[in-house]
Amino acid sequence: MKKLFTLFTLLIIAFSLHAQVAAVSNADKNSATNISSSTIKHLQDELVLNETEHDFGKIPQGKPVTYVFDVVNNGIDSLKIINVQASCGCTTPSWEKDKIQAPSQKTAITVGYNAASEGPFNKTITITYNSTKTKQIIIKGEVWKTPLTSAPENKELVNLKDL
Repeated sequence: MKKLFTLFTLLIIAFSLHAQVAAVSNADKNSATNISSSTIKHLQDELVLNETEHDFGKIPQGKPVTYVFDVVNNGIDSLKIINVQASCGCTTPSWEKDKIQAPSQKTAITVGYNAASEGPFNKTITITYNSTKTKQIIIKGEVWKTPLTSAPENKELVNLKDL
């Protein structure tokens, strides 16, 4: 009876160890599948940008600024940027309109911002490519008011003229 009980206990331990190893093995397979599918999705994304958001920081009022977003064709087919549309008229994008990018080829989108209005800004630029696909880039920053004169006004100048 002792031998039967010992054998039964060893079988239960062996079974539970096997179940734990199988569970860990399945978890590893699932995480590997998730990594692979996200990597594959990234590789299938034709238009890849060096960054999707640029912060100009603080800029003086009345001084337009520009930034260049690098674009790479990461797909296996050619890529054509159809349109680049800004969310308002104070933002002006420019790109090579007739260029068709071969796989792995680079191009650029230059985005200008007219810093006429004082205060913070956050502008969205929508890129339309390969007929109907879209991607968005964002520019942001803060425009500070510049003084009216290059040097502060000397109010004591009047006193000097009286002498």
